[in-house]
Amino acid sequence: MLRFRSLGSGSTGNATLVEARDLLPTRLLVDCGLGIRQLTQRLEQSGLALDDLDAIFITHEHSDHIGCAHALSQRLRIPVWMSGGTHAGSGAKDFDGLLRRARDGIPIVIGGMQITPFGVPHDAREPLQLSCTDGAAKLGILTDLGHATPSVLSALHRCDALLLESNHDVDLLAQSSYPDFLKRRVGGLHGHLSNSVAAGLARELTHPGLKHLVAAHLSAQNNRPALVKALMGQTLGCAPTDIVIAGPLDGTPWLAL
Repeated sequence: MLRFRSLGSGSTGNATLVEARDLLPTRLLVDCGLGIRQLTQRLEQSGLALDDLDAIFITHEHSDHIGCAHALSQRLRIPVWMSGGTHAGSGAKDFDGLLRRARDGIPIVIGGMQITPFGVPHDAREPLQLSCTDGAAKLGILTDLGHATPSVLSALHRCDALLLESNHDVDLLAQSSYPDFLKRRVGGLHGHLSNSVAAGLARELTHPGLKHLVAAHLSAQNNRPALVKALMGQTLGCAPTDIVIAGPLDGTPWLAL
């Protein structure tokens, strides 16, 4: 069985827990943008502890994603997977033999789970998102990108669950207090997905076997959960209540596949 939960999503910090359960569980932390104390508390709320983690995967070097990954890896003595560009962009720290190189399209086996990283257009050195499978179910994680390329769509084909960025409402971003350069960055082709683009992407990826759609990385200033739910529901022909929002403080509950 594969299950997952967001521990928090947004500009204040991102972390997603993925668990494959067979005879022995495998637990992967995707991004580590929370402080160790916060992470400990949120894992406890999930019924787990720091020592239950088997590996960490970092999507890119921005602080709300890489956070305490180095300190946590050293404390727990567990491997950290990231691209070479992410490692260089984060200061090329010495991981004392625990660093593992992730590459676009090359599957990685971690215990009872296989993950496949894939490149995305984002303003980072070598950003990767990923899919996760236990052989029976597939989870796609896709945040921090300005647009979806054909290779992104291919990587997320027939997922049983999607954690998908829906960062901003175009009108709220235009009216916000952000300086013009930041508005252009966020709304650009290497920035973040707007609600309308995310909804269109969700429509392309939806199929009868999709069990969960989680909207993630919502901007606190330039978005509203109700806007995301309404647009996603209208676009997909489902009830707004069918859309799960990954919040910055409470993330999501466990979602099983």
